[in-house]
Amino acid sequence: MRVVGLMCKAPRPGYAKTRLAASLGAARAAEYAEAFLADSAVLASALGAATAFFAPDDGGAEVARLLPPAMRLRPQVPGDLGMRMIAAFAALFAEGGPALLMGTDSPDLPPALLEEAFAALASHDAAFIPAHDGGYCAVALRAPAPSLFQNIPWSCAETLSATLAAAGGLRIHLTAPWHDIDEAEDLEKLHLAAAPFTRRVAALRG
Repeated sequence: MRVVGLMCKAPRPGYAKTRLAASLGAARAAEYAEAFLADSAVLASALGAATAFFAPDDGGAEVARLLPPAMRLRPQVPGDLGMRMIAAFAALFAEGGPALLMGTDSPDLPPALLEEAFAALASHDAAFIPAHDGGYCAVALRAPAPSLFQNIPWSCAETLSATLAAAGGLRIHLTAPWHDIDEAEDLEKLHLAAAPFTRRVAALRG
């Protein structure tokens, strides 16, 4: 049974989408964060048995109201992003597999890319959907591979390249890249037809 995890933050002003907030203000950025989470949760739940891994620890109720009814909820463990991803994959593989972990910065991510990542695991150990900024939007694994997430520089142009360098003998598949939305100018890249919650927020004040 394939399983899916969504790494997410409670959409609080000043906590989520802080780089967007630098241009749009904390309240407006939080509106986008809420919509990104809701659209991403729909994508995740359509792929398989899905769990939202949320932060901070007291943010469960804020996240739960944005999830499809069948989606489960678990707090993220403490530590850097790599430690949190290792723990999330461990929780997912305890329930099934293969497993895919995605974030909420690409609410219009094409389902075809996510399906390609899963399909690639028939002949590869891991599959990534690269992001144009040097990171990645999602990663799928046949089995736990903690080395992919250890000693990695996160949230920078070298994130994916460092991850691939850490892959050792793992067989890696890369899909076509997609965008993630971090800065205000990135909003122009959104395919709003594929992200209905985000489309409604964008229509409010642009």
